[in-house]
Amino acid sequence: MITDLRSDTFTQPTAAMLEAMFRAPVGDDVFGEDPSINTFEAMVADLFNMEAGLFCPSGTMTNQIAIKCHTQPGDEVICERLSHVYQYEGGGIAFNSGCSVHLIDGDRGRINAAQVRQAINPDDLHKPATTLVSLENTGNRGGGSCYDFADILAIREVCSQHGLGLHLDGARLWNALVAKSETPGQYGQVFDSISVCFSKGMGTPVGSVLLGTKDFIRRARRIRKVFGGGMRQAGYLAAAGIYALQNNISRLAEDHAHAAQIAGALLKKSFVGKMMPIETNIIIFEVKENYTPASFVARLKAFDVLCLPIGSTQVRMVTHLGVTPAMVEQLLQIIGQL
Repeated sequence: MITDLRSDTFTQPTAAMLEAMFRAPVGDDVFGEDPSINTFEAMVADLFNMEAGLFCPSGTMTNQIAIKCHTQPGDEVICERLSHVYQYEGGGIAFNSGCSVHLIDGDRGRINAAQVRQAINPDDLHKPATTLVSLENTGNRGGGSCYDFADILAIREVCSQHGLGLHLDGARLWNALVAKSETPGQYGQVFDSISVCFSKGMGTPVGSVLLGTKDFIRRARRIRKVFGGGMRQAGYLAAAGIYALQNNISRLAEDHAHAAQIAGALLKKSFVGKMMPIETNIIIFEVKENYTPASFVARLKAFDVLCLPIGSTQVRMVTHLGVTPAMVEQLLQIIGQL
């Protein structure tokens, strides 16, 4: 049996989730007639105390739609240098919205209010107009780092003072909510738009939901159509999301515990260098001595354990619902032998 720690995107629907998908009532979502989609979007919006939601094929699409809704060509978006919207969305901010970015060097993917204030351009026709701040929680390249909510509130205050939109890339927000004992409603009160993903730790095969006001989502729905994201009988996919909301949130704590166990075993080894703090389900660490990231990954692959080299010195492991306690125990034994 393969233990796949490359990403939580490798989760597979459980038998119960597949049964829920099989039984889903469906219609044509582009016509607004898919009952499962409509129920799912309303459930997520209600959970976050936001007015409306829009189901999309991917988190990249929800992020890119949000950025386009918030900006005009020639504007500038503030984000952290390692953020997904900048690093891993194919240059979409420039391609889709015609915007430039102001990158901030943060702390494991997190930025603060003072940095945001300093990054805002003056009202100068030589400068692009700063119109949007985008945060990511948890931080993927920050090792699953979580914002302190007080820091988010401080950033919100700066945005309000300067008339800026505030978007959240919440691809792993569910992990942050569990780790920090926070509620979705807290986030809905602060952000103008939120993207939440269901195909990672929540275990669905496809999809993210974009949240905002009714007017914002009405505009977003048009942009989704332009992007080619309008789907038809997508209620089968929405049914997986409904199942995940009802069954898979609290169990994320198990993934966090597994990550902490694996990290503890790794830190006992002399070939493991600096490791990012373990807050959720992502482990990022340096390898040294006789290992390179590529050779370490190859060594574990010989034991049917898959993980990911990221850069010249670092390896990433991500726990998820497809990683069982028995798999973790076996991995601990393997690490102990290396």
